[in-house]
Amino acid sequence: MTESPVTYEARDGVGWITLNRPAVLNALSTELAAALADHAETAAADRRARQVVVRGAGRAFCSGMDRTALAAGTIGEAFFRHWNRALDCLEDMPKITVAVLHGYSIGGGLQLALGCDLRLATEDAVLGLGATRHGLVPDGAVLRLARVVGVGRAKELALLNDHVSPAEAQALGLVNWVCAPAELDRTLASIIDKARAAAPTATAHTKRLLHQSFHRDPRASLEEVLRAQDECARSWEMDEANRAWREKREARFDPPPSGPSRDG
Repeated sequence: MTESPVTYEARDGVGWITLNRPAVLNALSTELAAALADHAETAAADRRARQVVVRGAGRAFCSGMDRTALAAGTIGEAFFRHWNRALDCLEDMPKITVAVLHGYSIGGGLQLALGCDLRLATEDAVLGLGATRHGLVPDGAVLRLARVVGVGRAKELALLNDHVSPAEAQALGLVNWVCAPAELDRTLASIIDKARAAAPTATAHTKRLLHQSFHRDPRASLEEVLRAQDECARSWEMDEANRAWREKREARFDPPPSGPSRDG
């Protein structure tokens, strides 16, 4: 039986999406893109997963497009539609998504990471694009990269295809954290703990409104922001935050209560 090119499990409140073609450094194929999109949609709907982590099995996060498949002409529109469905889902889901970059994290690997909210890189990660060198548009990056690092550096990365070190990537804002490989599990656990300390309803609205801010005049979004704020004010999380303040302790939003919330 052929192993799935992407696996998913919900464990300890986290949805773990793992690229699973370690023999080819998790190179991208149509089958992988389709499985990635399906698992991202599963994670988005999975009540057991309150945060989502995307990582790669073996020695690399993702080495980009499978050049053998590309040269054989088996990469076409189906790949790109599944691929962008996966990235859109990771970006749009109301949960915090974290990409863990190690080893080769280039081409589509970096594009995938840009679809996530946060990026953690190990010191041995190799970061860069490269699509234009192979006659392609870095479709997952051109739609997001400039928002993260600015147009000037985005053009440099996307048009000249230079690799950047993890330290330089952190200075650019391309990744949020860099750690030693031996510290990866501890660092990731710390990030997840921070995510759990934020109210999920407020997190979901904040993530959505931040994305929307690139497309609309802030004044045009005011009524929507006020509606979101009202939903937060009526949520069980606000009750917990107020109770925690009165009791002089940190609020606990994870795990959520099993009963119905005050607003239904």
